[in-house]
Amino acid sequence: MPTYDYRCDNEHTFEEFHSMSDETPRMCPTCGAPARKVPGGGGGFLFKGSGFYITDYRSSSYKEGAKADKPSSGGGDSKPSKGD
Repeated sequence: MPTYDYRCDNEHTFEEFHSMSDETPRMCPTCGAPARKVPGGGGGFLFKGSGFYITDYRSSSYKEGAKADKPSSGGGDSKPSKGD
């Protein structure tokens, strides 16, 4: 079931979670004014894997910089050394 965004005449916004076949809310829960459905922001997504510009056609300098930004997964010991 999707979440719908609504706005009343007094500029209050609220969300309702209901199925597409349910009746849409007509009144604002804050002030009781008539409410209208407004377009939602949608969800963001990220293309990963091969076949996309961001992964296949980036410049080599960008890819080298991205590798340098990643933390190293070296096999160093993280325990402090004991002093004598």
